[in-house]
Amino acid sequence: MSEQLRRVVQRGLWFEEFETDVLYEHRPGRTITEADNVLFTAVTMNTQALHLDAAFAEAQPPFHQRLVNSMFTLSTLVGLSITQLTQGTIVANLGFSDIAFPKPLFHGDTLYAETVVTEKRESKSRPGEGIVTFAHTGRNQHGDVVATAFRKTLVRKKPD
Repeated sequence: MSEQLRRVVQRGLWFEEFETDVLYEHRPGRTITEADNVLFTAVTMNTQALHLDAAFAEAQPPFHQRLVNSMFTLSTLVGLSITQLTQGTIVANLGFSDIAFPKPLFHGDTLYAETVVTEKRESKSRPGEGIVTFAHTGRNQHGDVVATAFRKTLVRKKPD
């Protein structure tokens, strides 16, 4: 029976399918746990007490609690976009710019991601590929912007 069915494989978008002036909303969001934050912080050798030491962080204004590691926030923001945008269609990340964290994430917050394609062009040196620039925005469960970043990628064109 499976030979008779049309197959649909989950993937990201080919270069030709990306559109500017579209807001891509990536769902579901990701609730960040204490374990996520401590593990990421330890694995990356980031010994910042604001991420690891609850007593220290509690004594520090203005937040008086541990903050989620901003590199975890950035990684998760981009990760939330992968399935919808670049799963299996990306060749490489070319760079990140204008990364900002206007508000922190805390344990128990949920991160939601959205992306706008700000630019796309065919590659001059790599036929069959194009360059797509993404503006990623991360929001917490209250809608507050907690992270922004521009990401330039090399993406495959649709195979013939």
